[in-house]
Amino acid sequence: MTTPQRRAIQISGQVQGVGFRPFVYRLAVARRLSGFVRNDGAGVTIEIQGTPAALNDFLRALRQPPPLARIDALDISELTPHQMEPAFVIAASGAGTISADITPDTAVCEDCLAELFDPGDRRYRYPFVNCTNCGPRYTITAALPYDRHNTSMAGFVLCSACAREYHDPDDRRFHAQPNACPVCGPRLSLRDATGASIDVDDVIAAALERLLAGEILAIKGLGGFHLVCDAQNTATVARLRRRKQRDAKPFAVMAANLASLARWVEGDEADRQRLASPQRPIMLLRHDLDSDRRLPGIAPGLAHLGVMLPYTPLHYLLFHEAAGRPAGTRWLTQPQPLLLLMTSANPGGEPLVIDDEEATRRLQGIADGFVTHNRAILARCEDSVVTGHIFIRRARGHTPQAIRLPQAGPPTLALGGYLKNTLCLTRDDRAYLSPHIGSLDNAATCRALEEAMAHLQDILRITPERVAHDLHPDFPSSRLAATYAAERDLPCIAVQHHHAHIAAVAAEHGLREPVLGLALDGVGLGTDGGIWGGELLRVDGAHCERLGHLRPLPLPGGDRAAREPWRLAVAVLHLLGRNAEIDRRFGARATVIQHMLERRINTPETSSAGRLFDAAAAVLGVRETNDYEGQTAMELEALAHRHGPARPLAAGFILHDDGVLDLLPLLAALAGDMEPGQGAARFHATLALALGEWLRWASDRTGLKRVALGGGCFLNRLLSAQLQTRLETAGWQVWTARQAPPNDGGLSLGQAWVAMLTKPA
Repeated sequence: MTTPQRRAIQISGQVQGVGFRPFVYRLAVARRLSGFVRNDGAGVTIEIQGTPAALNDFLRALRQPPPLARIDALDISELTPHQMEPAFVIAASGAGTISADITPDTAVCEDCLAELFDPGDRRYRYPFVNCTNCGPRYTITAALPYDRHNTSMAGFVLCSACAREYHDPDDRRFHAQPNACPVCGPRLSLRDATGASIDVDDVIAAALERLLAGEILAIKGLGGFHLVCDAQNTATVARLRRRKQRDAKPFAVMAANLASLARWVEGDEADRQRLASPQRPIMLLRHDLDSDRRLPGIAPGLAHLGVMLPYTPLHYLLFHEAAGRPAGTRWLTQPQPLLLLMTSANPGGEPLVIDDEEATRRLQGIADGFVTHNRAILARCEDSVVTGHIFIRRARGHTPQAIRLPQAGPPTLALGGYLKNTLCLTRDDRAYLSPHIGSLDNAATCRALEEAMAHLQDILRITPERVAHDLHPDFPSSRLAATYAAERDLPCIAVQHHHAHIAAVAAEHGLREPVLGLALDGVGLGTDGGIWGGELLRVDGAHCERLGHLRPLPLPGGDRAAREPWRLAVAVLHLLGRNAEIDRRFGARATVIQHMLERRINTPETSSAGRLFDAAAAVLGVRETNDYEGQTAMELEALAHRHGPARPLAAGFILHDDGVLDLLPLLAALAGDMEPGQGAARFHATLALALGEWLRWASDRTGLKRVALGGGCFLNRLLSAQLQTRLETAGWQVWTARQAPPNDGGLSLGQAWVAMLTKPA
C-alpha cells in the first residue's frame, strides 16, 4: 500500500470569485484526494493528501484553471500526513494579510444567456442572471475576501433555490456572490425625468418603446449609468449633443452581435475576438464614408467608429425585445437592426453617475427617463476603450487587474496627472491601476479621485510607504499627493511627465536595462520649466536624461492655441516669413496674433508633438478650432487613412547636432497648395521617417538600439505602424504600451515605478 503524502499549496493571482475553489474541489474528489481548499487574504490555500501519483496528476490539472482565473504564483510545501483525514471539503474563508487580486467585472457568459432566453427557465428574462464565470465583481466589492457579505449583494437574502446552488460545489453558481433570481434578487424600475417611479408591467418593453420613440434614457449598468438612445435617429443624437454640450466628440454604439456590426465597421479576426471577449471593450474600428453618412453625428470626420457588444443581461434584453423575444440563443448569431448609442452618463467632463439620487440630480435636463435597479454600485468604472491592441482607456473588464512589475518594492501610491487621470497602488511586484477617473478640471472629478484613492486602498488593504506625482506642482493630483504624504510623513517624489510615460512602458515589459525613450504627447512640464511634448530621452530606471526634443513652436495665447490651432498656423507662417499669406488666409483676426509673435507677448514655446499635429492640420485647412482634445490630430489621421500611402518628404526635416529635430520644412510644404488628404498622408510618412532618423542619431551616441514609445500621440495607429515598421526593419527592439494606455491614463504606473526605484534621500 502506497504511503500517502500531504502538500500545502498557496496560490496567488486572480483566484477569488472565479469558480476556483469548486474547480479545485472537483479535481480533488475525482482523484479521491482529501484535505481542504479555502480563500484567504493572499489568494487560495489548499492542503491536499493522497498517493504520490494522484497528487502529481492533481497538480498538473491545477495549472489549467477556469476561464476567468489567472495564477501568478503557486508555492508547494511538504506537510506531515493526517492519520484520520476526512473527505475533501471547501472550508470557510481564512484571515491573514490581504494580498489577493480583485477580479474585474466580466460579460454575461453563454450558459447564463441560454437561461436568460429559455422560456422554461426560472431566470427567463431576469436582468441580473450571473454565475461564477461572469457578472459583476470589482464594482460591487467593498472588501476582501470576496464573499457575499463584503459586496453590495449583502442585503439580498438567497431564496431556497438560489441557496442550494450557492452551497453546491458541483453547481456553477457555487459561491457566486451576486447569485440571485426574480424571487430574491435585485429588480429593475423605470423612472421619469424627475426621478418619479413609473408603474409598468415590463420595464424592458417600456424602455425600448421609449428609445424607439426618440427618448434619451439613463440606464444603470455595472460601473455606472449610460446615456442611451437610438443611434440611427439623427434628431435624437443631435438633441443629446446639445444637452450634453458635446459638439463633436465621438460617441460609441452597441449592436446585438458581431453579425450586426458588420454593416457598420470593418475588423479582422483579432478585433472580433476582442470585441466578444469577457472584457467587452469599446473598440475603435474602421468605417467607410457611407457608414459615416448613415450615422451622422456619431463620429463626425473620423476614420474609426467606437463599437461594443452587450455585456450585461439588461443590454441583451433590450435587443431581445427588439427582436420579438425569440426563444433560445440562435437569434444572437443573426444580424439585428437595432443600434444603440451608449455614452457615459455625466454632464460634460464630470465623473460617471452611479446612484439613483445622483442620476436624477446631475442628469436633469439631459435624460428623459431612467432605467435603474436596487443593487448598489460601490466603485465607478467606465467602459474600457481600445484601438487595435492599445488601450485608450483602461477600465471595466481590466481594472484593477494587477500588472506585474520587474521587481518588488515598497508599497507606493501614485496619483497621475491632470488629463485622463488614473491612480496606481503597488504591493510587492504588482501594480494596480484604478479605472479611468478623468480630467481634473472640475471639483467633482477631483472628489472622485479622492474617493477612488480611498476605495482602492481599502479594498486592497495597501498602506503606501511612498507617494508619487507629476512634476507640475499645481495639478490637483500633485497637491493631493503632497497633502497625503505630509500628513503621514511619507517621501513624496515628483516624476517628470515624459519620464513617467517611458517608465510605464518599461515597468509593464520588465525592462531593467537602459532604453531610449521617445515620448510624444500634448504637454508636460519639463525639468527646465518649459512646455515639453516631443522628447527623446535616455531612461535607466529612476534616472532620465533628455537627449533631444522637437523644435519648439510658439503658442500665441498660451493654452488657447491648443484650442484654436489656427493660431499655430499663423505662428508657422510667421516663422516662415509668409506674412502676406497670413493676411490672406486669416484676415484681421490675425493682426493681434502677429503683434504677439513679433513682441513675444504671451507666446511661450513648446516642443509638443500634439501641437505639431495641430499646426499641420491648421496649415492644411483641415480644422481651425478644437471642439475636444485631440480632434485635429484624429481628423488628420482619418484623412491620411482615406488617402492611402504616400511618400515621405526627404527634405521635410532638419536634424541638428544638438538633438533638436526641426520639422518646419514639412510644415512649409504643407502650407503650400497641397490637397488636405495628400498633405495628411505625407505628414504622417515624413514624421515617421524623421523620428526614425532621430533615433538612429541617438543610437550612434548612446550605443542603444532599443526604444520605448510612450505618450498620447502613439494612439495614432498610422504613425505608430509606420514608425515601428521602420525601426524593426532596421533591427531595433521596440516596446509599446500594452497593459496601460500610452496616454496620460498610464502616467500613474510610470510614476509608481520610478518612485519605487528612487533611493531615499
